[in-house]
Amino acid sequence: MLCIGQLIKPFYLINLYGFMSRIIVLANSINHLYIVERNISAQAKLVILNGVPFMQYQGQTDYDHKGPSPKSGVLLCNLGTPDAPQTPELRRYLKQFLSDPRVVEIPRLLWWLILNLVILRIRPSRSAKLYRSVWTDQGSPLLVNSQAQVDGVRKILEEKHQGQVPVVLGMRYGNPSIKSAIDKLTAMNVRNITVLPLYPQYSGATTGSTFDAVADVFKKTRWVPQLQFIGGYHQSETFINALCTSIERHFRAHGKPDKLIMSYHGTPQRYLKKGDPYHCFCHQTTRLVVEAMDLDPATVMTTFQSRFGREPWLQPYTDETLENMPSQDIKHVAIMCPGFSSDCLETIEEINMEARETFLHAGGDQFHYIPCLNDDPEHILALADIVDKHLCL
Repeated sequence: MLCIGQLIKPFYLINLYGFMSRIIVLANSINHLYIVERNISAQAKLVILNGVPFMQYQGQTDYDHKGPSPKSGVLLCNLGTPDAPQTPELRRYLKQFLSDPRVVEIPRLLWWLILNLVILRIRPSRSAKLYRSVWTDQGSPLLVNSQAQVDGVRKILEEKHQGQVPVVLGMRYGNPSIKSAIDKLTAMNVRNITVLPLYPQYSGATTGSTFDAVADVFKKTRWVPQLQFIGGYHQSETFINALCTSIERHFRAHGKPDKLIMSYHGTPQRYLKKGDPYHCFCHQTTRLVVEAMDLDPATVMTTFQSRFGREPWLQPYTDETLENMPSQDIKHVAIMCPGFSSDCLETIEEINMEARETFLHAGGDQFHYIPCLNDDPEHILALADIVDKHLCL
């Protein structure tokens, strides 16, 4: 017990620092202040005064004003992937992904119960089986393709600017994390960061969530760097040209289909009604491709895939569309996914495997999947061009 005189208000100091630290509770009495200490396990440092958190900011203490000039660097971000196609890794990955309030806009307490008591008990093992069907010797296709994009963009920028332009990869969920990527840039003396989320069409659930993750890192940073955040690039001429080149290449090899389907990842309809522009940007992407290739609009269709749960999502649904097409005398289809920068579970398994089976089983004759742009040279040039316009050199 320590007497330090009368306090006006009680306050609490909680110091969580390292793996073993203390909780110090300072409670007011009329003439005395009581201090209680307990050992705890933690990995963060947080101060709470009168119930209000005070962050202990991280700073760069090794800065030398006579040292090398700060650099400009690039952070490419994608959704993420589990570390391995096994149930424990999927449970950890899905918990992080589905706990994001940008992804699932349901009251937190209700969703916590659904997620932890139902979904995370059932879905990880099912998802692990699906991931094993697409996993390669190099690992997750999304991670492999994303790293190839990083390497390609870095090479182009370094050649153009005759010097080192650090380009790193950060995943919104899983590894490598966005924080670890930013830490890597900081260690390379990067003070001007251009962030490109690899989602061509902006959505709050993807691009918006990436911004949240980047902001969360800098909210704890004492010296915040200069930041350029690219909110989407579906209107980029170089990106549209890369899509057109991919389609033209496919048409030369397999002929024109009865219907070209542009399948985008879906979102709940209520997100659109609340003001998310994603649905409009998807349709705009399709229109820009049709115009650039001078295609008959009646031969091209926009659909939405990957719905989850029972509420209405953006429509028409890709799977139902494919199931109904053979009865409409549409027997030859080609399908691509312009909302995905890299092939992943949703394109390889859901489209090239499941959707193919759905269409052929319903009576279709020819089903062709046009791969994502991945590390196609024209795609890498497009990404580098998009980033280069925002670089601070």
